[in-house]
Amino acid sequence: MEDFAEYILNEKDLISKIEIIYFLAPKLGINFDKSIIFKTEIARMFLKYTNAKVDNNLVLTACLLCNCKKVDDAQKIGKLKTYAIEGAEHLKKLGFDERFCKICEGVNRYSQITQREPESDILELVDQFGGMLLDRPERVGFAPDEALVLLEHRNLKSEYNRFLEIFRNFVEAMEKIQIQGAVNTTVFARLQKLIRESKNIPEFVRKIANEYSDNVDNKIDKLEDLNAKKSDNRAMFSSEIEEKILNQVNVRK
Repeated sequence: MEDFAEYILNEKDLISKIEIIYFLAPKLGINFDKSIIFKTEIARMFLKYTNAKVDNNLVLTACLLCNCKKVDDAQKIGKLKTYAIEGAEHLKKLGFDERFCKICEGVNRYSQITQREPESDILELVDQFGGMLLDRPERVGFAPDEALVLLEHRNLKSEYNRFLEIFRNFVEAMEKIQIQGAVNTTVFARLQKLIRESKNIPEFVRKIANEYSDNVDNKIDKLEDLNAKKSDNRAMFSSEIEEKILNQVNVRK
């Protein structure tokens, strides 16, 4: 499997990337479930909305693989502090370079990496925020506004994450978007609904590809157009004000 890293990084289409990992996961010895795809879709939307200066393909691949050794088992609570480190070690064996493995290891803070990669900060945000939106045996998923408050004021209260403010803006913007359907819902509420209704990974991926991603992307594109127009209007207004002031000054002279 030494060439798996090159193979998966060279695949640029996210849905194809997910399908490849899904079919190879048992052979690769990695954890791969619906929650990983759920969080990766949030990362994809965040990257599209913000145009962050990172390699999108690298971030999304890392998002799909950073939890490769995570064990969702209350009896193995100790794994919470070691799964990211073990995952990075496993990914290295699969052919990924040192930086990619470091990015994945930075999905949480347990390894105490001193110089965090920018991509790790994105993984951390979508992993924690996305995890709170998911249903658990002991609770239903949080609403996005509740998850955002917990993310900022509990999880990352004493930590610096360079994308936190941008991520907050992203979440707030997505909460204002309505996805049309039998019942109109917000972006995250629709994604929560899709994962709840999907019995397995193939069904969830199919729903994201056919019913969700393009719809959300169109909404984000409209937001970008609207923001661009507002920016142009502000620039035009500022120019008009500046011209009036200059004219008044000239008159007084």
